[in-house]
Amino acid sequence: MAAIGRYIPLPAGRMLGRFMGRLAWNVLRRYRIKALAHITIAFPEWPEWKREETIREMFEHFGVSFFELLWLRNLTPARLAETTIIDGAENVRAALASGKGAIGITGHCGNWEWCAATIATVAPMTVLQRERDEAKLNEFITDFRAAFGIETIDRGSGSSARAMFQALRRNRLLAFLLDQNIRAESVKVPFFGRPALTPIGPARIAIRAGAPIVPLFIERLGDGRQLVTFHAPIATSRNDDPEELTARLTAIIEAQIRHAPAQWVWMHERWRER
Repeated sequence: MAAIGRYIPLPAGRMLGRFMGRLAWNVLRRYRIKALAHITIAFPEWPEWKREETIREMFEHFGVSFFELLWLRNLTPARLAETTIIDGAENVRAALASGKGAIGITGHCGNWEWCAATIATVAPMTVLQRERDEAKLNEFITDFRAAFGIETIDRGSGSSARAMFQALRRNRLLAFLLDQNIRAESVKVPFFGRPALTPIGPARIAIRAGAPIVPLFIERLGDGRQLVTFHAPIATSRNDDPEELTARLTAIIEAQIRHAPAQWVWMHERWRER
């Protein structure tokens, strides 16, 4: 599919992806019901029609994102300039100026693989990932990221902790997705007004290394261009409370989701107990 997708023009492929998303909205009833239930928790004040419209747009968004993943190897510097707006690149450069590396924090907002490819043009980046059950898919994603100069650390490997601190010592941006309930040491922090289990590891690593944290996000704009935004760095010190810092970062992610609700993964069981 990727071999074919690379040769489809981006506008035509996005149209095809949108059609796939509409089809998924109608066919994948289980995921549609889950997403509607979760967005009702987050936005109980919205009328039902608005929640349904947002989830339908979410399915279309991920259909488009799926095609973009197949196409993304075509993202040359010239095409990046045509398709992507970068706002606040000076923030990540300032964070790396101390030489201690930096922690990048984002969520499953927009097309996060396009975001990673864009970030790699601004700063050297290492990402922590969960190994997928399908080995070939895991290899495809790892190789895809490596083509853009992105280093990958598998979360379940015995050397992952050492590799993360080594990345910081080499003054790289160590990036985490912090918006999901995963099997990792977690704390409950507010997310849309409800306690949600959230990994505390990224905050602890930042505090231990004294590395600044840069929240960053991608958003698909109405004209089809991508907007990648780097927020101002958040300084850390050994006196910081990792739980409080995790709550602060989660609030920043929540604000982005509120800004572009149709571009987040509402199927995910964010408030599930473990």
